[in-house]
Amino acid sequence: MARVTDFFKVAGDSKPHPTEVECGYRTVITPTGNLLQLSTYGSDDRQSEKKVSQTLQFDREAAERLIAVVRGTFPEL
Repeated sequence: MARVTDFFKVAGDSKPHPTEVECGYRTVITPTGNLLQLSTYGSDDRQSEKKVSQTLQFDREAAERLIAVVRGTFPEL
């Protein structure tokens, strides 16, 4: 569980992950502004019931940088 403060490009090769998960989102209201919270849930193959695996929070500035990263990856959007 963490709040994202910055993004940077990582060099090197990567492969698609073999499993798929669902991602829930919500708005977290704070005195200093809203946060976007994304939470991934264990894969359907998991033995136990569905529960949160990882949670990331983004403030407005981090969300703007995330949008730029997404647009750089998918320029047709």
